[in-house]
Amino acid sequence: MTVCKWGASALVIAGACAAGPVLAQEAQAGQGSVIEGIVVTAQKREQNLQDVPIVVNVVSGQQLQDAGVRDVKDLQVLTPGLSVTSSTGGAQTSIRIRGVGTIGDNPGLESSVGTVIDGVYRARSGVAFGDLGELERIEVLKGPQGTVFGKNTSAGVINVITKAPEFDFSATGELTAGNYDHLAAAASVTGPITDTLAARIYAARRVRDGFYDISNGAGPSTQKDNDDQDVSTVRGQLLWLPSDALQLRFLADYTKREEHCCLDVATVPGPTAAIIDALASDAGILRPADPFRRLAFANREVAQDLEDMGVSLQVDWDLSKDITLTSITAWRDWENFQANDIDFSSADIWYRPDDGRTFSKFETFSQELRFAGTTGPLDWMVGGYYSDEQLDSSAYTLFGTAYETYFSLLLSSGTNPTAVSALTGIPAGQNFIPGAGSYDQYDHSNKGWALFTNNTWHVTDALEVTFGLRYTDDTKKVFSQYRNTAPGNACAAAIVRPIPAAARAAICAPTGDPAFNNVDTRQKRSEDRLGGTVKVSYRFNPELMTYVSYASSHKSGGFNLDRARFNPGQINPDTSFPAETVESYEAGFKSNLAGNTLLLNAAAFDQTFKNFQLNTYTGISFVVASVPKVTSKGVDLDLVYRTPFEGLTVTGGVTYAVTQFGNFVPGPGIGPRLPTSRLSYAPLWSASWSAAYEKPLGQDFKLRASLSGRYTSAYNTGSNLDPLKRQRPMTIWNGRVGIGPEDERWQLEVWAQNLTDVNYYQVVVDQPLQTGTFAAFLGAPRTVGATLRVKFQ
Repeated sequence: MTVCKWGASALVIAGACAAGPVLAQEAQAGQGSVIEGIVVTAQKREQNLQDVPIVVNVVSGQQLQDAGVRDVKDLQVLTPGLSVTSSTGGAQTSIRIRGVGTIGDNPGLESSVGTVIDGVYRARSGVAFGDLGELERIEVLKGPQGTVFGKNTSAGVINVITKAPEFDFSATGELTAGNYDHLAAAASVTGPITDTLAARIYAARRVRDGFYDISNGAGPSTQKDNDDQDVSTVRGQLLWLPSDALQLRFLADYTKREEHCCLDVATVPGPTAAIIDALASDAGILRPADPFRRLAFANREVAQDLEDMGVSLQVDWDLSKDITLTSITAWRDWENFQANDIDFSSADIWYRPDDGRTFSKFETFSQELRFAGTTGPLDWMVGGYYSDEQLDSSAYTLFGTAYETYFSLLLSSGTNPTAVSALTGIPAGQNFIPGAGSYDQYDHSNKGWALFTNNTWHVTDALEVTFGLRYTDDTKKVFSQYRNTAPGNACAAAIVRPIPAAARAAICAPTGDPAFNNVDTRQKRSEDRLGGTVKVSYRFNPELMTYVSYASSHKSGGFNLDRARFNPGQINPDTSFPAETVESYEAGFKSNLAGNTLLLNAAAFDQTFKNFQLNTYTGISFVVASVPKVTSKGVDLDLVYRTPFEGLTVTGGVTYAVTQFGNFVPGPGIGPRLPTSRLSYAPLWSASWSAAYEKPLGQDFKLRASLSGRYTSAYNTGSNLDPLKRQRPMTIWNGRVGIGPEDERWQLEVWAQNLTDVNYYQVVVDQPLQTGTFAAFLGAPRTVGATLRVKFQ
């Protein structure tokens, strides 16, 4: 038998390899197709999926193409229990598995779900958001994976494997056109350079108009749509095989996104809406609320300019027939510049200008070294990991021309446009000077190293014990520079004058607090952790394997990269928060049924998180709190079925998860609804499915049709669990139909994403500065189009 190299999700098919989970061809005339095996690298060595005592959802390159998956966010349509959402931009992306994850709007927090692309860990969920190119497969590993994949994988891992260079020449091209003026082109070439050197290059360009119309009020912005797409990607690879024992794979990639993203739309206009309307030359915000009209309001520019690049070198060296050395060296550079209309209205209240002073930048270097081998009944692996990450973040937040007037009307119930002046004693127009505000910069570094081992002892032909340990040492430092471009005189006066506490709180938002005038702070925290896993599996027969497992892992502590106070006028220089830890128990089975035409796998899980890192936006700033306990308990079920109907394959899965907070006393900034409640983005039920059908048309042509979908029961989208942030149960469908010759030299497809045009919320938020007003970042509407693919060999 032959197994595909480079971790390809292989189907062992009578001596051939194919991307999986794809089904074996007919073994002989008159015999139906069967599923021989799906090879995965969930434990960083090639194994049959049915032998791995981990819950792994494997999605093949063909399935990803059928479902229109271009990035991590699209993946949730094929993976039950996975949630990926974005808010104010692509960089603010959050990933959750089984209801557990981290809100991505604060770069000081790392994700509970790690994303690894071609063996290289990405620093944040938003850093991994982008066009992934040609995909071999994606593995979604559920539950803690800290032993093998390292820190910040306490809820799971998304392991992405792109297509490697091939020694047989082929070239592909792709042209796509769709609604919202969607146009895309992609091309790739792979083949030999010499007998031992092969290459692959992929390039793509995608543009699309926005999903929202914009009303600009009096400007100065003239931008008329939002949430558009403008992305360019280039990926190149070299594969060098200098000997039978040595393989080197070099990868380089570059992505550029210049887009207008992202605005929200009001779902509940609150008591401040009339004031917003009075200050704007148009409606200010839409009243009554009609969010799925997709009409947003912004008088200031909203944009993101994202650049991502990196290189990596993977070396696999067979030191002997039983020992292999693997080295992965990587450097990555990612930066995102943003401009925002922070009040999300056409009144000129609060904004971040498009001048390059609001950004996040990550530069990372990592080195992983592993030795793996077999000694008698023991499959062993030992290794080390080093990372050096530099994060530079800056937020330049300014008062608009209507900021002072807005708060004056707010504090006087709409009757006095100079009420702030009356409260502070400062002349009107001088309390919050237009074009002034806060300018904060953070210089954050993170250096860490780890030693790990993961081993499987084949006690008997049926019984296996897997055990692993990982020791991690991590040091983080942050140099914070807080600046007010105006000295915060209004807040300073409000603190000392006998005015109502509510008025003082309104005037003393953190961005105008004189406690942050020219303040520099330095912080440092170090932590070392020992985690590990034990798994016991028993194979009763070739059709059934059962297992139980225990795992301990963690997510690093860090620093809240935002302004923190004890009270107005009193800075809190300590913005640190502790590590998040998890212990997990699982029991499951993996089975091959119905003559190897059905793979049916299931597992029950019980996870307990301590010091869960909760990131909450209060409407004026981020608050990070450590919740003492969060539990996630439930069941995962997955299947791959080669149906009796020739050409029809079905895959699917269901996750039932009760993910909830323990009983605790909420601290400052923490909603009182949280204790004993379910977490946000934690539906009780989620499911996904896909069906693919191939049928010959005459002697030379074939039809391929696919239908995929996902279902989630109701859940809350807000970190404070406000009932007005609830998302109802929903079902999303994607479909694709293609026709072309048997040799695949061309294929024409028509497709639809969100086929039934379901309206749903990604995130519902408290609108900044507008108590009682709620707004949502919406999911994408129905998109339709056609794609022409060509192939040369």
